[in-house]
Amino acid sequence: MEAQQAEATDKSANLRPPMSVDEAARWREKESLRLARQQVLQQLEASQNPRHRKLLEDALADLDEKLGK
Repeated sequence: MEAQQAEATDKSANLRPPMSVDEAARWREKESLRLARQQVLQQLEASQNPRHRKLLEDALADLDEKLGK
């Protein structure tokens, strides 16, 4: 049992080095943008109103630009 726990700990430690505070902040920001983009896409699929669709398309373009940086 102890050997399995030690092996699991070793494997998880080798997957990726710990992130710095700045890296973690950038990762959270990017993840937040990805989630927002997913929500906008879902709303866009359901929207029938042309004005609302235009607003969502503009928001999607803005999110894509931010994710590209």
